[in-house]
Amino acid sequence: MRGTIHHLDLTVADPRTSRAFYDTVLGFMGYRCEREDARGFDWDLATEDGGFCSIGIKRAQGAGATHPHDRYAPGLHHVAWRAASRADVDQLYALLRSIGAAILDAPADYPEYGTGYYAVFFADPDGLKLEYVHMP
Repeated sequence: MRGTIHHLDLTVADPRTSRAFYDTVLGFMGYRCEREDARGFDWDLATEDGGFCSIGIKRAQGAGATHPHDRYAPGLHHVAWRAASRADVDQLYALLRSIGAAILDAPADYPEYGTGYYAVFFADPDGLKLEYVHMP
């Protein structure tokens, strides 16, 4: 569909360290790790209707490469993925807790974002804010 994301690359301090986290989270959503190179990894999601999206993690470079992510600095604030249901959000939350992921906000209703908006907010090993949301 026009305007949807084809791929997204995120920078992390150490792709090998972050791989287990992303394998768990993206694997839960149906992504599969398809490529590895010297800079990182790519997970692909192919949908039944022929859609495609790829999420990559790449080694950060430059002055901020070893600093935790600051979502209020220029750059990316957060990434949100669509959940199939409220129960789906709750299932990812349980999985995140089981792997010791940083939970920023446990699953809750957020009516200020829209009717039925239900989400969990969490962070990757570098502090990048991530979200899993269901909105009917």
